[in-house]
This record gives sequence, C-alpha cells and structure tokens, in this order.
Amino acid sequence: MIEKTQKLDSSIEEIMRKVHQLEIKAKRLSRESFSGEYHASFKGQGLDFEDFREYQHGDEIRFIDWNVTARAQTPYIRTFREERELNVLVAVDISGSFDYGSVHYSKREIAAEIAAVLTFSAKHNGDKVGLLLFAHDTVLYLAPAKGSHHSLRIIREILATNAEDKTTNLSSACDFILRTLKRKSLVFLLSDFVDEEFHKKLGTLSQKHETIAIRVFDPVEQELPDVGMVNLTDPETGQDRMINTSNSALRESYNERNRARNEWLKRSFAKYKIDHIEAATDQDYLPLLHQLFKNRSSRHA
Repeated sequence: MIEKTQKLDSSIEEIMRKVHQLEIKAKRLSRESFSGEYHASFKGQGLDFEDFREYQHGDEIRFIDWNVTARAQTPYIRTFREERELNVLVAVDISGSFDYGSVHYSKREIAAEIAAVLTFSAKHNGDKVGLLLFAHDTVLYLAPAKGSHHSLRIIREILATNAEDKTTNLSSACDFILRTLKRKSLVFLLSDFVDEEFHKKLGTLSQKHETIAIRVFDPVEQELPDVGMVNLTDPETGQDRMINTSNSALRESYNERNRARNEWLKRSFAKYKIDHIEAATDQDYLPLLHQLFKNRSSRHA
C-alpha cells in the first residue's frame, strides 16, 4: 500500500513538473511569438446588440425592430457592435494511439504543448477557452472560461487524464461539440485522426463552428523502418502481431496505405474548407503554427 502511494505521489509530481514547464514555455511563446498573429487570425464571430435608434435614409430595412417601431409610431432600427470575444474549444484525442511516440515525445505530449500555446494565446486575447478530451466517448469537458487557474487546469488534464475505452471515435466527439456549444465557436481539433467514417460529422461541425484540424503523427507512422522481426501492439485494442520489417513488399504496402490515408484526410479537410496543419513528434511545430496564423490573417486582411 505504501509503495502504491509512493508511485502515485511520484506520478503526480512528474505531471505537475511537466505542467509547470509547459506553462513557462507556452506563456513565453504566446506572448513573444503568437499574441499579435493570433489576434489578427481569429476575429470575433458576430455582432452583439447595442441599442435602438431612429431609422435614417440608407439604413438596412432588415434591422428595423417592428415592436419598438409600433410603440414609438416611427421606424426604429437595432444597432450592433462587433463581438470581439471568441469562444474557443480545444478538443484533444486521448485514445491509445495518441500515447505513442517512437522518438522523444508522444503524440499526446506534442498535442499538449500546442494546446498550451493556443490556450495562452487565447487568454492574452481575452477569449474564453474550453477543453474536450475524448477517445471512444467524451472523457472530460470543461466549458469555455477565463482565468489563469482554468488555463493551467486545461494543460494538466491533457497530460493526466486517461480513458477507460482507448479506441477512437471522432464522430462521437463531433456530435458532442455540436450538442454542447450553442454559440458559434472556434474549435481546435488535435488528433492523429486514426479512425474511420468520421468525415461527414467533421463536415457538419465545420459548418456550425470554425474548425481547425491539427494532425499529430509519429515518423514511424509514415515510413516503416527496416529493423527485422518486431512485435507490434495495437495501443487501442491491445492485440499483438509479429511482423518482419525486413520484408520490402510489406514495408511498401504499409507505407502506401499510410500515404493513401493521408491524402484522403487532406482531401476531406479541403472539401469542408477546414484549415489544418500536420505536426510530427520529431519536428518543431512552431513554424507550422506561424504559417497557419499568417495564412488566416492574410485572408482576413
């Protein structure tokens, strides 16, 4: 019992150490590198009602408020101000496949870094940020809110929360977002997108909310290395399979299947007009985020 408690305390300490390191790094990056770019890339999602005033020549008839007009016996219109505050949701895949990493970091750890940068960039912009963690089902949902404690909890939960069913169900995650977010929001979807038949739900999500896909992958998932006989374990089902990676035909079949899947994903994102980036666990993701923000701000200019 004592040994189990010591291991738990050690695990908590390790997570808190990672949270602290991520906080320092993400705050610096969001302040020095992304604050202005984020603000230029992601603008308010609509108009807020401000007041009534008398109708003037040239005003749009669709803004006339007929109830006020009837009471005042003269035409009145509704006036609006641009809504600056964004509603942001960071949705992170915590399925079994997302815990894999063949180099220094797992896909989940890279996703946590990216999510931290996005969270603090949104915080500096005065936006509310929420979190969705999902695998086969919704594992955790934090409604969009402000504050430093809330931002730190987002990072901590991404690193520490685990799913009982580690299979991936992106359609279920999209359904949850559609049911839960009533206000038009900005959704960052971080996943390896190792799932089937989810593209239609993703398309529906992108129609209601501004959706950005961030695919995190490991280099081994792109090209199978020639390392002889290896035992592969499916991290989501737990099934084992022994394969001979020295078999060139097997490697080419594996690589071709991955290339075809990646092209299908890109076509799906393009079809639904979803901005996306692809972040590898062995590469710097910062230039990708810079390019994403740059492309979006140039379209909004």
